[in-house]
Amino acid sequence: MLKYCILFCLVSPAFSWLIRPDFGLLSDDHINYINHIADTTWKAGRNFLPSEQTHVRRILGVPDMAKSEFMVSQLPRKDFEKRLKSSELPENFDPRVQWPYCPSLNEIRDQGDCGSCWAFGAVEAMTDRICIKSKGKTQFHVSAEDLMTCCHICGFGCSGGYPAMAWYYYRLEGLVSGGQYNSSEGCQPYEIPACDHHVVGHLQPCGQKEMKTPKCKKVCEDSYKVSYSKDKHYGSDSYSVRGEENIMQELVQNGPVEAAFNVYSDFLNYKSGVYQHTSGSLLGGHAVKILGYGVENATKYWLVANSWNPDWGDAGFFKIIRGRDECGIESQIVAGEPKI
Repeated sequence: MLKYCILFCLVSPAFSWLIRPDFGLLSDDHINYINHIADTTWKAGRNFLPSEQTHVRRILGVPDMAKSEFMVSQLPRKDFEKRLKSSELPENFDPRVQWPYCPSLNEIRDQGDCGSCWAFGAVEAMTDRICIKSKGKTQFHVSAEDLMTCCHICGFGCSGGYPAMAWYYYRLEGLVSGGQYNSSEGCQPYEIPACDHHVVGHLQPCGQKEMKTPKCKKVCEDSYKVSYSKDKHYGSDSYSVRGEENIMQELVQNGPVEAAFNVYSDFLNYKSGVYQHTSGSLLGGHAVKILGYGVENATKYWLVANSWNPDWGDAGFFKIIRGRDECGIESQIVAGEPKI
C-alpha cells in the first residue's frame, strides 16, 4: 500500500509538497536544484554568501505574520464604487510607463542591516502615491527614518514592525521627507548605512552585529530649512485590499501598495522570471512594495520592488506568481490615499 501512495505523490501536483526537497540555507545545491531539476518559472543565482545567514534573518522585518494579518483585518476593506472586471483592466500594467513623471517608481531603496522592510514598503508606496495624485507636481520623498524610529505603535524599529500600523500612523501623525542613507535629502534622511547584502555589489559589506534602532528625533537636519511639523505630509485614509481583481484595480487607479509575505529560503536566490515557492524552509515575514502586474510566458505575476538595494534579484525588483495568494502575498495588502 505504501508504494502506491509514494507513486501517487510523485505524479500528483496536489501532493508535491510531500516530496519537496529541503536544503541548507544559501547552498549551491539549492541553486542547482531550482535551475536544473525543478520544473518552475524562475531562475536562481547567488545573491548572498553562505556566511550571511544571520544577516538574512535580520532583514526579514515582519516578526509575526499571523499578528500582521490580524492588524490588516482591522483596517477598513477598500470597496470600489465601480468595480472593474479583469476584462476591463489592462493585461499588463507598469506604473513606470503609466506615470513617467514619478521617478520614485524606478527607485530601489536599501534598508541596510536592519529589519525595517515594513517601513520601507510603506514609505515607498506613499512617495509614489503623492506624486501620482498630484500628477507629478509634488515630489515628496517620504522618510523611512521618521516612520521606523518614531512609530512606536508599529512595532520595534530595526527588529521589525507591521505594515498596517505604518499606514494608520501616516494618517494619524503624518511623516516628514527624507532620502536614502548619506543623501542629505529632506528633513530626515535614513541613518542606517547602505551595505552589500550580496556577493557582487558596490558598497561596504553589511556588519556582523545587529544595528540598533536610532532614536526618534522630531527635528529636521540643520541644512533643511523647513521645520519638522511643517514638513509633515499626511494620509487621508488607510485601508486593506483583498482579491486579485481588486488589487489590480487599486494599482491601476491609485498606484503602488504595500504587501507582506512569507519568505522561504529559495526566494533569497531569485534572479529572474516569475517566482513561486519551489523548495526550502520558511524563514520569516517580509514587507515589500507591489507596483504593477502582468503576464510572462503565460504566467500571471505581480511586479514588486524589494528594499535590498539594486544588486539583489532583477535590479532590485522581482516578479511573483499572481492569483493564488503565493506565500500569502495577496492576504496582506495595505495602502491609503495621501492628502494633497
